[in-house]
Amino acid sequence: MQIQNFKTFCDLVETKSFSKAARLNGVTQSAVSQQLKAMEIHYDMLIIDRNQKKFRLTPQGAKLYTTFKEILRLYEKLNCELQEMRNIVSGTIQLATVNSIGLHELPPYLKRFMKEYPSVNVRVEYRRANLVYEDVLHGSVDLGLVAFPNKHKELQVIPFAQDELVLATHPEHILAKKKSVKLSDLQGLDFIAFERDIPTRKATDEILRKANVTIGLVMEFDNVETVKRAIEINAGCAILPASTIRNEVGQNQLVSCKLNGGKFLRPLAIIHKKNKLLTPAIRSFVELMKGEKKASSNDKK
Repeated sequence: MQIQNFKTFCDLVETKSFSKAARLNGVTQSAVSQQLKAMEIHYDMLIIDRNQKKFRLTPQGAKLYTTFKEILRLYEKLNCELQEMRNIVSGTIQLATVNSIGLHELPPYLKRFMKEYPSVNVRVEYRRANLVYEDVLHGSVDLGLVAFPNKHKELQVIPFAQDELVLATHPEHILAKKKSVKLSDLQGLDFIAFERDIPTRKATDEILRKANVTIGLVMEFDNVETVKRAIEINAGCAILPASTIRNEVGQNQLVSCKLNGGKFLRPLAIIHKKNKLLTPAIRSFVELMKGEKKASSNDKK
């Protein structure tokens, strides 16, 4: 048995899905089924209880899972310790994040990290917020970058930045000439928003609810880039993170107005599984993101 077979099996047990286990390991669903069959032949026992409608391990299968997880943990620990002994920071880091963070917050950090650690390959996957959490919990990525982080008993949450929420409008919008606006100024205006399950949408809904402001919702989208395109045709205004409209404001495509009545911030955080062994590369990336080494203005160019 190879170590990769152990990982595929553990992924199958944790996701209870042949298709998801296949995706996590870059193989076909048929290959996962064949590996399971080969294991049952090798150990001469049933691993999955096929009399049950739901995915369920036999007692023997549960024992294999517990043992394989420990083998994988020791294997990862060995790799980490060997790298530390050789003072090596290399390998691959798998990231999952939402568009707004990946396109507008991550680049300066990533640029600096790649300059300091050229032997590390960072792979970024763009996902909806709920899928970022799922990917981290299932182990398909090493780290997730999220806004308005949710607490979870299996996740470590590490804050790394805050972004101000502002009103974004078309240059010809009725509020565009104001440097700042009161929340009451938004009453009855046509609004473009994120879809309801997106954390920033939940936060903006709460801001408007507390201010007793009712807006006219005209469009909903699942990513910030589409929201911005709708504002550019003057279909409505939106409350967005300031960093996501910086370029458009600089090119006079959009206008940014400060929201009066409090500090409206969007907290950003790194998430990873609490029991995950962090390689030297992952630890170095987290340390850079955490704060003291904030990317310089030269990094952002």
